[in-house]
Amino acid sequence: MTTRKPSAHSAATPGEAVAHQHRTGWARMGRTGLAEKGQSQAGGESGSGQLLDQQNGAGESALVSVYVHLDFSDKTWPHEVSRTLTLPAASASSSPRPLLTGLRLTTGEYMSCFEAQGFKWNLHEVVRVPLKATDVARLPDQLSISCATSPGFQLSCCIPSTNLAYTVTWSPGEGSKASSFNESGSQCFVLAVQHCPMTDTVYTCDLQSPGLAPLRVPISITIIQDGDITCPEDTSVLTWNVTKAGHVAQAPCPESKRGIVRRFCAADGVWGPVHSSCTDARLLALFIRAKLLQAGQGSPAEEVPQILAQLPGQAAEASSPSDLLTLLSTMKYLAKAVAKARIQLDRSALKNLLIATDKVLDMDTRSLWTLAQARKPWAGSTLLLAVETLACSLCPQDHPFTFSLPNVLLQSQLFGPTFPADYSISFPTRPPLQAQIPRHSLAPLVRNGTEISITSLVLQKLDHLLPSNYGQGLGDSLYATPGLVLVISIMAGDQAFSQGEVIMDFGNTDGSPHCVFWDHSLFQGRGGWSKEGCQAQAASGSPTARCLCQHLTAFSVLMSPHTVPEEPALALLTQVGLGASILALLVCLGVYRLVWRVVVRNKVSYFRHAALLNMVLCLLAADTCFLGAPFLPPGPRSPLCLAATFLCHFLYLATFFWMLAQALVLAHQLLFVFHQLPKHRVLPLMVLLGYLCPLGLAGVTLGLYLPQGQYLREGECWLDGKGGALYTFVGPVLAIVGVNGLVLAMAMLKLLRPSLSEGPPAEKRQALLGVIKALLILTPIFGLTWGLGLATLLEEVSVVPHYIFTILNTLQGVFILLFGCLMDKKVQEALRKRFCRAQAPSSTIPLSTNEGYILEHSKGGSDTARKTDASE
Repeated sequence: MTTRKPSAHSAATPGEAVAHQHRTGWARMGRTGLAEKGQSQAGGESGSGQLLDQQNGAGESALVSVYVHLDFSDKTWPHEVSRTLTLPAASASSSPRPLLTGLRLTTGEYMSCFEAQGFKWNLHEVVRVPLKATDVARLPDQLSISCATSPGFQLSCCIPSTNLAYTVTWSPGEGSKASSFNESGSQCFVLAVQHCPMTDTVYTCDLQSPGLAPLRVPISITIIQDGDITCPEDTSVLTWNVTKAGHVAQAPCPESKRGIVRRFCAADGVWGPVHSSCTDARLLALFIRAKLLQAGQGSPAEEVPQILAQLPGQAAEASSPSDLLTLLSTMKYLAKAVAKARIQLDRSALKNLLIATDKVLDMDTRSLWTLAQARKPWAGSTLLLAVETLACSLCPQDHPFTFSLPNVLLQSQLFGPTFPADYSISFPTRPPLQAQIPRHSLAPLVRNGTEISITSLVLQKLDHLLPSNYGQGLGDSLYATPGLVLVISIMAGDQAFSQGEVIMDFGNTDGSPHCVFWDHSLFQGRGGWSKEGCQAQAASGSPTARCLCQHLTAFSVLMSPHTVPEEPALALLTQVGLGASILALLVCLGVYRLVWRVVVRNKVSYFRHAALLNMVLCLLAADTCFLGAPFLPPGPRSPLCLAATFLCHFLYLATFFWMLAQALVLAHQLLFVFHQLPKHRVLPLMVLLGYLCPLGLAGVTLGLYLPQGQYLREGECWLDGKGGALYTFVGPVLAIVGVNGLVLAMAMLKLLRPSLSEGPPAEKRQALLGVIKALLILTPIFGLTWGLGLATLLEEVSVVPHYIFTILNTLQGVFILLFGCLMDKKVQEALRKRFCRAQAPSSTIPLSTNEGYILEHSKGGSDTARKTDASE
């Protein structure tokens, strides 16, 4: 093999920090490139990163493997960020230039090795990278001081230790003394101001290194004047000097901690709460190492187990929200590094992860988790994703593996190309948990003799630490969770599978649970509960929730804390009531078939009974559909269930709109006594209002809520009460009840204050009594029933309103038969004529006849009016 050393050019690239620890790492930066035999160049542009320029003279392609050797003589790894490096075009005839995935480099010595077609190039490079303003720690970054009590003060700016030589110039620097010192990987420059300035001043820390642009960092000083509102000195925990109102006081962290402590002085001179970003220095070092591994520096196969070995100790010593968040971020970056490098963990590394996870879940909620979630509400989701990723990375030779701790239970098994039965597993948790994957769901995963591993992980207490984010179909209510999350993952080689049928049984879940999983993609990547692909199956006679899901992830169940338990008596009462209602409505149709010609001899009676007949037809069809809906397969994927829900919604709405049509006709007759309503105009309007309006409302509800997953109630063929679909039914119903109430109030007013111009008071009173009778019957039966139904949608409600609502709602057909049909004296008269062959007494005048007679008599005589009706 021929070895050549090409020329090298140094380049300055921006970095986030400077390297501090002596460590060697290898990172593959590129894939395929074009090279001319024996020639290579390396170059760069300031501020843009290293650029590798490869010429293509002979037009031959070569595989170029780029390795970067990082050799630092300091103690800590710097913060790094991945970026993409591009090759410049070699010539117009060359192939499209490849992309080299590289790293932002920091100051140090780099060695790169290029191998292609028997040639080898070694590149030795020294790169100098300037610091950025975010790399400089100022203590304080702002200060308010009283010159009367503190004639002098001290400022400092610290930078990470680096191979570059930095000098500092302070301005203004008159009457001050500058010094510097090194501590634990940092170099600090201090300015001791001997004389307090008279006015507000901005001090500047100018950092300079030969050959690099200077870096200027400002520090603001505010002078407290006489009369200014201030917060007093406080030495209760830390020493807080007198601070001007509206400013933030700062204090250094204790030993072995990194960060700063801040406290705000309010406008009224009262100290606010203390906010600390202090983080354990050793934990911060692990975080930096993990972040570098995720960025591509170092060897994940060697360093991930080393970092995991130290996590349990760090989790046990975590004492602040910053420690907890840093620990979670470390686990997140380790999971990303493992997934990116596709490495596998041994039993020891996985045990360390689970021990650390158990300690994290056992941390005090009030003092650590609550404060950490106030800063990052998605902290629990970060932990779940990291543990999900790392737990399924166990080496095949370490299967089977079982591990149990108070908050973490894991079982991992390896299956060969053939497995005899379904995969099933159970955990002795509270509540008890069982899971099963049918064999037919696993069979397609086994191909060409591939072995598959199934990992089942239970994390207790984690569901209480996840944010209360609910996806489509779950509404905004707060749910109770069983106290655990089940994570199931399947690996075939190094490939993860996310599809598969899973059956889970969650014990001791009284009520109506929702089967859900944690979807990390919801709420802009912060995660939330979703029920997509999951369905609850009722377990008769058992307080166990059975969930059937079509994918693999982290599962749980959600339960409303105020859900009314399912009661068999309530379901039986519903079926019996609907059966009685249907039978009563059929009897009502039979009665109308016998007496229709007798009871509709005038317009008022015709409009009233026509509306009542359509109400009977709609309610009969709706009750029949609702009674058969429980026998249909529930869910949005069932066309029969969707059709039944739509029909029930439309028909029940039509029942109420026909009641509205009847009320409007009666109100017209009440207000305009001398104005007759022609049938050929009124009937089309009544049909339009009674059928077309509810059809439009039902269609809009279907189109609006079905795509959002909020149309169907969980496990039922009826409108969802949490998503808002049910309110498109209850809302119009209550509005119609309100209109009927107005008509009733108007009738009472007319009855109490009759007008002589509208006809004889006695006759008018009889007509108004007919209107009041109709409203007093229909309004309580239909309106008040669904007003009570709306009350049952409230969370904090006992089972008693449910029973009352069920009785009133399912017996509406019986009420219509009794009060709307059989109580009508004209109907009674017609029935007696038909069955008894006897005439009713001449002194008996039906109420409905009175209505027509009074209205017609007031216009000029009953005989003329009857002739007019007959002609129409």
